[in-house]
Amino acid sequence: MDRFMEEALSEAATGLAEGGIPIGAVLVRGGRVIGRGHNRRVQQDDPVLHAEIDCLRNAGRVGRYADTVLYSTLMPCYLCAGAVVQFGIPRVVAGESRNFAGARAFLLDHGVEVIDLDLPECYEMMAAFIAGHGDLWNEDIGDL
Repeated sequence: MDRFMEEALSEAATGLAEGGIPIGAVLVRGGRVIGRGHNRRVQQDDPVLHAEIDCLRNAGRVGRYADTVLYSTLMPCYLCAGAVVQFGIPRVVAGESRNFAGARAFLLDHGVEVIDLDLPECYEMMAAFIAGHGDLWNEDIGDL
């Protein structure tokens, strides 16, 4: 597994250990992680604190994003894909999209390169969470 996806997966595991939804993300520039985060919606009682948003907040102001890559353990939703497009992040690497198709078409339509690694580790962590916490998952994706 790619070392940056390993970092994102570690963030997802941290979120799960905190009682949250196991999705993690890292922002990479020049072969180095400049931001990391995980879904903190439950922990912070914040409906928009998805992993990718947490990651971007933790990266701080980085100026231009044209030379960055966003890694996420799950295909980004429309909220997070909107942030990717807004900031001009050119590439998203997703751990999987079987549990949630996300906004792949939206990203592609806006010129973002999308790579779906379909990693068993990402799929299994998310599938187990959804099976045990369907109510939180449905809230997270707005499917109430």
